[in-house]
Amino acid sequence: MPPRRSECLANEETPLLRGENVQRKPTPLPVTQILVLLLLQLAEPITSLSINPYINQLVSELPVIGGDERKVGYYAGILVSLYFAAEAVTILQWSRLSDYIGRKPVLLCGLFGTIISSILFGLSRSFPALVMSRCLHGMLNGNIGVMKSMMAELTDETNVARGFSLIPVVWAVGGTIGPFIGGVLSRPQDRWPGLFSHPFWAEYPYFLPCLGTAFYAFMSFVLAAVFLKETVECSPLAMHKTLDINSDIPRAGAGEILDESVKDLEKPLPLRSLLTRPVVISIANYGMIGLLEVTAGALIPLVWSTSAEFGGLGMSPASIGLWMAGYGFLNGIFQFVAFPHVVGRFGPRGVFISSILVFIPIYILFPFENLALRHASGDANVIAPLLIALQLCFVSFSDMGFSSVFMYITSATPNKRCLGATNGLAQTMVSIQRTVGPAAAASLFAFSLNNNVLNGNFTYVVLLVVVGGVLCVAVQLPKKTWSRCEK
Repeated sequence: MPPRRSECLANEETPLLRGENVQRKPTPLPVTQILVLLLLQLAEPITSLSINPYINQLVSELPVIGGDERKVGYYAGILVSLYFAAEAVTILQWSRLSDYIGRKPVLLCGLFGTIISSILFGLSRSFPALVMSRCLHGMLNGNIGVMKSMMAELTDETNVARGFSLIPVVWAVGGTIGPFIGGVLSRPQDRWPGLFSHPFWAEYPYFLPCLGTAFYAFMSFVLAAVFLKETVECSPLAMHKTLDINSDIPRAGAGEILDESVKDLEKPLPLRSLLTRPVVISIANYGMIGLLEVTAGALIPLVWSTSAEFGGLGMSPASIGLWMAGYGFLNGIFQFVAFPHVVGRFGPRGVFISSILVFIPIYILFPFENLALRHASGDANVIAPLLIALQLCFVSFSDMGFSSVFMYITSATPNKRCLGATNGLAQTMVSIQRTVGPAAAASLFAFSLNNNVLNGNFTYVVLLVVVGGVLCVAVQLPKKTWSRCEK
């Protein structure tokens, strides 16, 4: 139930009337539980990003492309998108289930699904088999929304920026480990013929990196089962004991409002009640930045692995893996150190809009990288890597937008028992965008090359127009996170 106008005014003026400080001292983070949660979350970027260095080469070896390199983008984009399509179908159900039975059981199911699907992907040698394993991975893994809900439950308003700044760090670390595993361990029979001389490795040249990611998921499963503590208390009596009336409930009429709040917290709200203006705007912006991020993430390995004559850089899987691993390591440090200070200085809205704007140079740099490689003089081998490094710096800054929008989504949630459902809706939206993004970007790239539209650069023009549309949605966010009166 939305608060009355008088209650909102009382909330805003109460700290002044009591002589309390407006800014509270930051609450220390629960280090042990957050560390366990982050180690579990690391399994997802490791498994999902480990295929990037070799996915295009894997597709190029399949009969489905008929030996035409220009078709690789179509089928690689489909494989990347299928994971998010399957996730979009099931993640809301997983997240809502976690509101009822707890976060831990759902996380364990997701990790088990990751183990099975990773092994099946490594054993797939046909396009239909690859499709099945990717769909299975997406359907069984609803962990990302549940983990964000747990992060919100482990933090409060004084340390939420620091807590959510750790989520991109995990993806950055996964962006280091995952591509490294995929790039270095793929085709081991070529790298270490003495050690991997068995015919199995020639038949399944990409099983070893999949086995490595499955092993980490298994270790995460054991870690969660032993050390992770549940954050959802389904007992109404326990909610009476743990409800903090100073954080959300004004002093005036506290008894009546306390009863209403506890009643609201006793059970999750129906989905229709979640579709408030703050929730819709926050989720829409999360979906938009997810679309931009996943298109850039799909284009980077695709462009880098494509031959220079077709608009790419002709890089090997190992080179792509090393570049992405180096980026992931530095990005993790940057997110952890910079985000809390940047968001404190410019606010979540300023950081989010800036993170959208940097996609303009990210997309523009693709054709210039190819141009530097093909037409520059003796310094070409220096200029192209410099442009790649600059592009990755912009990508790193864009990751701050995710931490910012997580803060908006958490503050927009009607009550704490709806965190799972709200994050499930958000992940459904971004999964849909991530389903469309890779396939659309790869298809546009292949279409531009096949038809020589704008010298093969039509893809980047379309994406710049999309950035302009996303900015129109981003300006709807408030300067600060949603207040109780805006819900």
